[in-house]
Amino acid sequence: VTVVFEDGTDLYLARTLVAERLQGVREELPPGTEAELGPLAGAASEIYLYTLGGGGLDLMALRTLHDRVVRPQLRAVPGVTEINPFGGLVRQMHVVVDPEKLAGYGLSLHDVIEAVEANSRTPTGAYLETGDQQLILRGIGQAADTEDLRRTAIRATLSGIPVLLGDVAEVHYGPEVRQGAVSRDGRGEVMSGIVMMLRGENSREVVRRVRKQVDAINQALPEGVVLAPYYDQTDLVEGTLQTIRENLAVGGFLVIAILLLFLGNLRAAVVVAATIPLSLLFAMIGMRWLGLSANLMSLGAIDFGMIVDGSVVMTENFVKRLHGDEESGRFPAPSALGRRLIEMAHEVGRPIVFGVLIIMLVYIPILTLQGLEGRMFRPMALTVGMALFGSLLLALFFIPAAATILFRRGARESRYAVRLASWLETRYGPLLATTIRRPGLTLAVALAVFSATLLVVPRLGTEFLPELDEGSILIQPTRDPNISLSHSMNVARQIENVVTTVPEVSTVVSRVGRPDVGSDPMGVNQSDVFVMLEPRDGWRDGLSKADLEAELQERLEREVAGVAFAFTQPMKMRLDELISGVRSDLAVKVFGDDPERNLQVAQEVAELIESIEGTAEVQVEQTTGQTYLTVRMDRSALARYGIPISEVQEALEVALAGRSIAQAVDGFYTIDVAVLYPESLRGNPEAIRRITVPTRSGALIALDQLADIHMETGPVQISREQAQRLVIVQADVRGRDLGGYVQDVRRAIEEGLDRPAGVFLTYGGQFENQERAMRRLRLVVPLSIGTITLLLYASLRSWPLALLVLTNLPFAAVGGVLALWARGLNLGVSAAIGFIALFGVAVLNGLVLLTTIQRLRDGGAPADRAAAQGVRERLRPVLMTALVASIGFIPVAVSRGVGAEVQRPLATVVIGGLVTSTLLTLFVLPTLYAWLERRGSGLAAERARGETPNRVPQLT
Repeated sequence: VTVVFEDGTDLYLARTLVAERLQGVREELPPGTEAELGPLAGAASEIYLYTLGGGGLDLMALRTLHDRVVRPQLRAVPGVTEINPFGGLVRQMHVVVDPEKLAGYGLSLHDVIEAVEANSRTPTGAYLETGDQQLILRGIGQAADTEDLRRTAIRATLSGIPVLLGDVAEVHYGPEVRQGAVSRDGRGEVMSGIVMMLRGENSREVVRRVRKQVDAINQALPEGVVLAPYYDQTDLVEGTLQTIRENLAVGGFLVIAILLLFLGNLRAAVVVAATIPLSLLFAMIGMRWLGLSANLMSLGAIDFGMIVDGSVVMTENFVKRLHGDEESGRFPAPSALGRRLIEMAHEVGRPIVFGVLIIMLVYIPILTLQGLEGRMFRPMALTVGMALFGSLLLALFFIPAAATILFRRGARESRYAVRLASWLETRYGPLLATTIRRPGLTLAVALAVFSATLLVVPRLGTEFLPELDEGSILIQPTRDPNISLSHSMNVARQIENVVTTVPEVSTVVSRVGRPDVGSDPMGVNQSDVFVMLEPRDGWRDGLSKADLEAELQERLEREVAGVAFAFTQPMKMRLDELISGVRSDLAVKVFGDDPERNLQVAQEVAELIESIEGTAEVQVEQTTGQTYLTVRMDRSALARYGIPISEVQEALEVALAGRSIAQAVDGFYTIDVAVLYPESLRGNPEAIRRITVPTRSGALIALDQLADIHMETGPVQISREQAQRLVIVQADVRGRDLGGYVQDVRRAIEEGLDRPAGVFLTYGGQFENQERAMRRLRLVVPLSIGTITLLLYASLRSWPLALLVLTNLPFAAVGGVLALWARGLNLGVSAAIGFIALFGVAVLNGLVLLTTIQRLRDGGAPADRAAAQGVRERLRPVLMTALVASIGFIPVAVSRGVGAEVQRPLATVVIGGLVTSTLLTLFVLPTLYAWLERRGSGLAAERARGETPNRVPQLT
């Protein structure tokens, strides 16, 4: 039973509330039924999976070794909440009763059960005072071995001779009845275990402690026995961290190279580059304070180019204005240099402050995301925001302070940088003049590009998040519901033998059925096959993971008959279960009161889904098809023979199922004692018919004379959600986007399904998160843009100018959309976050440019000349900010490392968007400004009242 709470609910409070309700439910449950809370774990808590084998030990010895040696030591590791055993044979003491001997002594099965229970008690707590001493009274009643149980008296005969348990039963050690098993690499069964992490712990640290404990355990195990992991969640964590390190290192190097190329001054490039680690330090202090961890989402989207934007604008202005000092050899006094630097800082200080604040502001919508997307992207928004705030402080205070030292003898630009700037201005000037002279043509081209892009948007696929490549595969075979555990294990070995023939596979582990702790309930007809892969550099040339999955599926379907296969990944499976309660990309849930009608509708839905392009596998939840051996009591016959129903039920529940009824001592441990009938009386339906039940007179009556025993088909399972019965249709998607696929499925079901009255459908899966996130973004992004507009007005003191800067946003979106379409990427939450980050940089560039144009306009320059001269002055900083922001994301956009898929759409949007927004900033924006000013639109009406938008109070 899974209980889902609102995101943000205190987990311990939730468990307390459930425990209170559970206490009341327990009183209504049938006798012998237990209900308890599961481990304090989450969806990603299965952090370390291992097998125990070797040394010539059988499965019972391995399970005993695991439960008595391995499990206690691993449970003691800090951060571990449970060790979930899977497979092996649990050691029990079996009392195998002979019904004929029981009848010969005039005894019943109930007499045996009472004798075993009564003779397995140990009274405690009493004490005896003798003299000045106190003695603890301890009555040892538990059997220490099988011989003790054999000598247990049931009752005495009429002649006074006691009847012992050994007279009517065989007592020996045997395995507990089980519903789960594990095998590895086609070599047979092994003992396995699952390390479950305490919810909220750091998986990397917990696994590090577990590995250390495993090394100690392996040294203490019997010779030849090895505890060997086959799945370690930190392999994925380390892979993503390595991807982050590589992207940050390469991105930082590219940013520094661009700075050196454009600034043409090593000291200037170094001082700007120094803000990168200092901004990161600022962010990490904030992360530590907020309790955020360093991971793919919190650090993976940091763009060094975006961080240095403010410092680039400030430093470029210093270099450009101080270049003449070094050329002339005249060096001002330190005080005079300080005053000049303050004046230069004033020129660009206001747009830097407002520009960086606007970039920070655009991340606010991300903080409002809920659910899984909120948990994933909020840390990124907080980290980037703190890094940007640190970079703003560094641009305003650190850069000018460092400039007083580094540039005290001027800031000479290299000849190459001067030639590059001259070359850019030479080619840019005529183009800009042409666009300013022909504003109509310029606007027409811009609008045509924008309109063409609108036609591309519907062609983009949609998804919640790109699928993260975990580096491993999880195959989920489903067999006939009537299959036995032993036959299911034979099929598992067939699957392993097929999978291990693929050279890219390193290890295969099959888990059939369910483990001891019911965190993953499955029947023996279901299994999870973990396929661990070799490193990518050892794969066949040109082979992708999708190709590998297709090859495995083709081989398995050809060589293993009667089995349905579904492919996923270990963590993805758990996340899908968390999101929608199923393990597939899409779940269509059919609700209704009639189970048969639900199943019929579900099968019709499955047929419709199979016809949809992109469908990989479709499975209808198995709700029927389980064969039952039904024993329906004949009350008349029972009354005629004087046999109570409880005696027959006891024979069925205890002797056939082997229920534990007591405990015995096994060395320093205890083991369960189970009472059973011989295998010959419980191995098949005919043998069960011949089971005899004694009457009061001692006569033996066969079970088929007391009950109607027949085979019938019944439910495999009964599923409920929100207290309503349902049947789930699961579908996996391959080769297309999930959002478009779900739309096609919905359309097909609405048009092709004749839905009966009383039946309704719901849809579950990752797209639920996508829809929720997009609904939230559609609400908060316009509010954020409105706030940006207010900040622009506060900076420019002109509503028309503020709106003019905002024209950057749609044209920035043009490049992002075209970049996604060109790379075949889908529009999802990651791409939406990219658009948000893109808008901030686009607004910054437009603000810097218009502030300079306005300053020249305030000096009396005509509109055309102010526009042309202002853009030429800010050509280099605009190009630098756009280049460093886009090039800083190139490693993320092209990375093939672990986890790169999640950040790739974000980086692609920023790179593509900055191309079009920069073109608009350099050509369309000044053209629009000059055209509107010539038409007397009053872009700077406040200027007529004597205000100077760019004026900043003097710093003291």
